[in-house]
Amino acid sequence: MSTIKNKAENVIDIQGLKKQFGTKEILKGLDLKLHKGENLVVLGKSGTGKSVLIKCIVRLLDPDEGSINVLGEDMTNLDANKLNEVRQKIGFLFQSGALYDSMTVRENLEFPLRRIRKGIKNSEVEAKVKEVLENVGLPDAINKMPSELSGGMRKRISLARTVIVDPQIILYDEPTTGLDPITSDEISLLINEIQEKYKTSSIIITHDIECARTVADRVVMLNEGQLYKEGTIAEFENDNDSFISSFFQMKQNTKTPR
Repeated sequence: MSTIKNKAENVIDIQGLKKQFGTKEILKGLDLKLHKGENLVVLGKSGTGKSVLIKCIVRLLDPDEGSINVLGEDMTNLDANKLNEVRQKIGFLFQSGALYDSMTVRENLEFPLRRIRKGIKNSEVEAKVKEVLENVGLPDAINKMPSELSGGMRKRISLARTVIVDPQIILYDEPTTGLDPITSDEISLLINEIQEKYKTSSIIITHDIECARTVADRVVMLNEGQLYKEGTIAEFENDNDSFISSFFQMKQNTKTPR
């Protein structure tokens, strides 16, 4: 993907977002929009606020200042019940995958579905579990334990668990971290397949330039807690700005040989 999608509708609209821990300012008045149907990649050095950003979006962290509008709702002013309603429309793929070690793949997938869709029939649960496993290419893993899966397989199952409740938005926190280059490419392609099949709008936090090249409709770079640049991946790669070019060069130089 290489072109910015001109979408009039924003599913996330962030204005003036600030967050600090103690005396350390992490986000310093950040403005950011996610357009409906796009994959937005967020780049930046470690500690620049990327993961803090997506945790603020779902209110795992409370912002100090600013507004966060998600699917037409102001996340900073919602009561607990309404906040949970909006959260159910947002999938969050944690960097670790966060599968329940004591549950089989089937049980990991059934858990959020039964929790969110009260009264869902067993036959519907079974059909949905099979559907998402097919979509991530692991139908035979249904009765395995997480400990029996490779890192790439765990990431796929985590993604299946994310999409099983049909979220409108998915937030990916470093989806290819810790994976070998071939598996990273497979996960990046899967992100695109999920976008196409489920019509999701996604924010992808990543250090992986190859992942960004594969999935990004639009790219934003954060620096010192603020939006530094936005554009296509091609515009970033052709930018002579010293900060941007050094970031891309650094990532290319540290890429694991294939």
